[in-house]
Amino acid sequence: MSEKIVVPALGESVTEATVSKWLKSVGEKVDSDEPLVELETDKVNVEVPSPSSGVLEKIDVKEGSTVEVGALLGRVGESNSKTIDASSAIEKKYTPPKKKEEPISLYEEKIQEDKEDEKVKVEKPKKINIKNKSTNGKEPLILEEQNNEEPALILAEEYEPKKPQKTMAASPSARKIAQERNINLNEIKGSGKRGMVMKGDLLDLMGSKPGPNLKKVKDGPEERIKMTRLRLTIAKRLKEAQNNAAMLTTFNEVDMFSIMEIRKNYQEEFKKKYSVKLGFMSFFVKACIGALKNYPAINAEIQEEEIVYKNYYNISFAVGTDRGLVVPVLRNPDEMSFAEIEKNILNLGEKARNGKITINDLQGGTFTITNGGIYGSMLSTPILNPPQSGVLGMHNIIERAVVINGAVVIRPMMYLALSYDHRIVDGKEAVSFLKNIKDSLEEPRRLFLNV
Repeated sequence: MSEKIVVPALGESVTEATVSKWLKSVGEKVDSDEPLVELETDKVNVEVPSPSSGVLEKIDVKEGSTVEVGALLGRVGESNSKTIDASSAIEKKYTPPKKKEEPISLYEEKIQEDKEDEKVKVEKPKKINIKNKSTNGKEPLILEEQNNEEPALILAEEYEPKKPQKTMAASPSARKIAQERNINLNEIKGSGKRGMVMKGDLLDLMGSKPGPNLKKVKDGPEERIKMTRLRLTIAKRLKEAQNNAAMLTTFNEVDMFSIMEIRKNYQEEFKKKYSVKLGFMSFFVKACIGALKNYPAINAEIQEEEIVYKNYYNISFAVGTDRGLVVPVLRNPDEMSFAEIEKNILNLGEKARNGKITINDLQGGTFTITNGGIYGSMLSTPILNPPQSGVLGMHNIIERAVVINGAVVIRPMMYLALSYDHRIVDGKEAVSFLKNIKDSLEEPRRLFLNV
């Protein structure tokens, strides 16, 4: 009897999905709860498990099709156990015939090939026989060498093995340029003696007119690829954020010296005790929570004609994946230690990059942190993650000359950017909020003293 494979409940407000990939083929054996098909929703990818053990009997929906919750995807039938049992019974009954006890030899018969009567030359190595000699009542095996003329498995087919490719001779200056520019010398015709590649040959090559792009030749001047459901949703939500919110951005800079000193002095002890690195994100999360408590409008959202102020703090953080940008939620970090924050961020980031993120992991955020600095961004204007009212942008740390107490010193500086919804957040609140984060990061003791 076969069982149905149906689209499971996909989470709040998610009613349909796209069949991304079938993980099993028709007729292939499957185990109970083994993933059969991958569905792509507007938020995450979901794997549908097998309802029972057996064989994938039928696939009703092709890859790329859109299906609703509860729709029939295919069927799993019972496996043909009788056939398997019969074959196993035959194997059990079969016993190979006994061979006569003869001296063991390393003899191998001559190999014949059927392709156009190709001849195989074989050499005749030494033969090894086993004799029995009695010693103190025991009969150990003794190997003796014999020079019998019997063929062995040493093939000398009528072909020459491939010789290792020799690197083209080149002058020292040419080799240096080739190494720096990642140029294959074997593809260059040298003008020196005996074909030696000279410096001038490489300069002529670099000065020559480049050929057409190989991808352009292969795929044409343009390619059209259908957007994934996740990419479509990202585009839709970002456009809605621009259309529905009065979005502004304010900037500041923060001296990261104190935090970097803490990480330098306590990194090894922290990692040894908690089995996780002390990163920057835990400091930023703690600093944002302190600022959100002081400026609750940035932790609020607009619902129709009402402002909903939230007395809990769920921090969303952006993670770049192969499928696109996802924003998992770190829940109640105000009740976590630095180590717990780092561990949870690490786990959520790995789940997102491995495609294991769930819909529940993406819902309920009240404020977002995005770190463009890991990609080398110096400054940006982050876009809101609706319905949230604020998003903090981190950037890369660059040593710059700054004036402290009348003296010019070199400090590790980072630009901060806060984008906010001007409908409920005034400019004074936004600037003060960002200044509060700056003060907490430059004096990390404030994070521990809650001031």
